[in-house]
Amino acid sequence: MSEDRSQTYAKTLSKLIQWETVSAFGDEDRTKFRAFHQILRETFPHIFAACEMEDFDGSFLLRWPGKDKTKEPILLMNHHDVVEATGTWEHEPFSGDIADGKVWGRGTLDTKGGLWSMLQAADELAVEGFVPERDVYFESACTEETTGAGAELISQTLFNRGIHFYMVLDEGGMILYDPIGGADGTFAMIGVGEKGCADLKFIARSNGGHASMPGKNTPLVRLGKFMAAAEKGDIFEAKVSATVREMFLRMAPTMSGALKAILGHVDLFDLAIRKLVPSFSNAAGAMLKTTLAFTMAQGSDGTNVLPQEAWVIGNMRFSHHQGGKASIEAITKLAAKYDVEVEVLDPGFESPLTDFNGAPFRLVERAVKAAFPDVYTSPYVMTGASDARYFSRVSDHCIRFVPFRISDAQLDSIHGLNECVDIDTLAPAVDFYKTMIKEV
Repeated sequence: MSEDRSQTYAKTLSKLIQWETVSAFGDEDRTKFRAFHQILRETFPHIFAACEMEDFDGSFLLRWPGKDKTKEPILLMNHHDVVEATGTWEHEPFSGDIADGKVWGRGTLDTKGGLWSMLQAADELAVEGFVPERDVYFESACTEETTGAGAELISQTLFNRGIHFYMVLDEGGMILYDPIGGADGTFAMIGVGEKGCADLKFIARSNGGHASMPGKNTPLVRLGKFMAAAEKGDIFEAKVSATVREMFLRMAPTMSGALKAILGHVDLFDLAIRKLVPSFSNAAGAMLKTTLAFTMAQGSDGTNVLPQEAWVIGNMRFSHHQGGKASIEAITKLAAKYDVEVEVLDPGFESPLTDFNGAPFRLVERAVKAAFPDVYTSPYVMTGASDARYFSRVSDHCIRFVPFRISDAQLDSIHGLNECVDIDTLAPAVDFYKTMIKEV
């Protein structure tokens, strides 16, 4: 890899990081996002000149016309809004500092870095006079970290136009070392789907009263018992799906001891896997069943007042095999035992899994191998949410992957402190997208 190429790429990405594009709930001002679009035009002039661009309330869609209109187009995605950057950083979050072999700042991984690499690849191909075989679309939303409204609007518009994509590639998994405990290898974790995401409010009521004369099972106590039961109990159905089975089978050869034997023979040890996997990997455990995390709470307004109403918010990530409706029914049944009501704030959006044996997934694998020859590949189910879920209405193959090799610390920096990307992964990332565009 050319050092000059890597350094040039680092400077270009740094420029994008320096433009703050934090999205916030309730903020409808799109000025800074449209100004960022102009920066993209200046940074990638050749691909913008080759494409038709549409603005969707601060989110945008590009279409690069291909040679063969009978072939279904492809869609490459990465959002350009970022989350806030509070706390004390080693390098200021919107400095775009280049230091210690890294580019630093909010969005380097999530996902201005991905946006940069796909547009950089397309721009270089456009300079060469390359014309894709089929139409190539590029989508980037400014609302992914908040409402998802930009992707929802664009996908619905494309659906109304009757456009169906051969495949969609959005943010998702990255290249990790030892992605689940015991896997002694570096794996490109290619997301073939994501769990649905629902928000639920659990409410306990009473007549209130003075804290000096508390009765039994007051609202907060009932909520506490309910939450403890939800965390301890097996309310949701655990299952080793075909995707998770394939992931275990691909990782098993890099393991040793009992774990290698168990995960290498999934069908024989199905029950043991469902019981044991959550104990050594939260990430893998979350792929086996619906999860519920309690994130917000409120009681009374006074330290000496029993609440007439207390509530907690639960963020549910429901599995494909149980689904949103059945998962909500299961937790509602448990809540009723503690006289707790359930209000569905957001039922979530259900999207299907992509076939890891299908041609689009195999294309992503080939592109990974071309750019990162020493890396294994594996399908997996994302436990987080992405804009790709909305595009399941216009494609049967929505894949979630960003071609960056990252450390555990960098993975933890996403939505956290000191987000950064290694400079030496930038050129392979560009090469990955070039392969995708040329081979499809």
